[in-house]
Amino acid sequence: MEALALRLSGLDPYVDGAIRIVAFYDTLMRRRVDLPALARASAGLAECVTGIRLHGTERAIRVSPLGTEATTEPPTPSTTAPVTLDDEEIGAVWLERSGPPTALDDILLDRLAIAVAAAVERYGPARTTMADPALVELAVATDADEAARARALRLLGFAPGPPVHVVAVRADLPLDRIGAGICPDGLVKAAPLGDVGVLLTATAVHPSSFPPGVRAGLAAADRPDRSWHRARTALRFTTAREPVVHYADLGALALLAEIPRESARANPDVAALAGIAGTPEDLETLDAYCATGSLRRAADLLHLHHSSVARRLEHLGRALSFDLTDPTGLTRARLALAAWRLLDEGAP
Repeated sequence: MEALALRLSGLDPYVDGAIRIVAFYDTLMRRRVDLPALARASAGLAECVTGIRLHGTERAIRVSPLGTEATTEPPTPSTTAPVTLDDEEIGAVWLERSGPPTALDDILLDRLAIAVAAAVERYGPARTTMADPALVELAVATDADEAARARALRLLGFAPGPPVHVVAVRADLPLDRIGAGICPDGLVKAAPLGDVGVLLTATAVHPSSFPPGVRAGLAAADRPDRSWHRARTALRFTTAREPVVHYADLGALALLAEIPRESARANPDVAALAGIAGTPEDLETLDAYCATGSLRRAADLLHLHHSSVARRLEHLGRALSFDLTDPTGLTRARLALAAWRLLDEGAP
């Protein structure tokens, strides 16, 4: 084969150049170089600025022929080529020549694209980044076939085998900032899906790692679609007092999320609670009492004298038509409060 290549290269300078380019990238792939190294080597070979971008990260790697980061404003590329993996376009590579393309630019970019796809499959993209929402949605979709789900997770950078942890969040902070905070040293992919943000992580997330103002639902690492459903359910139970909820901690309370809204709204206890929800003082007292199960601990939480809390609970009991200090009444209040919050997920 090498003898044939030599004979062909002697007949046509174009063929000689093409063969040398192919051999150049074969060597780089054998050495298992990463994306920055591929960009540097390609820029030196092409003698012009060379760029690589993955759709999952939207961060471009641009390198000058000197091997340094290109800081000039990127012009319109002189030549581009898509990067494909498993028949899906995952990015692009390009050259930024000041003049017209050379005869070998297409071959160079074709081989660079193949090398980039191989590096992505081996190393994955950047560890913490905003990801392609379409890939994330496919990874957590209930109706996705397992082959498509596995391919989506691989394109997002997750290795096959270990389970993926799924987090559902609502926050004003950027999702990538939240992701970097909860797993500073691990792989995290973030994307908005409707009005809820989803974070996919390679490691378990501790509830204390979330910054203030973030509400998050956590679920045990399982199949991503099942974890996503449970994480969203846990998110619905979050409150200002308990902004991070793990699905496993809900226990039987999770069943409330399965009740049709019409049935919950028609329940007398929920309807009565909705009637007092417009008074923040009453709602805060009921929340503190339900959270602690004790009049005195609720008073400490509210920074009030226990006699003041007792008067408030007596008033609330009349409004709800049952005794809050009775164990059964406390259970009814907790269930009604949780069901009402599920009806109005913007509730405190």
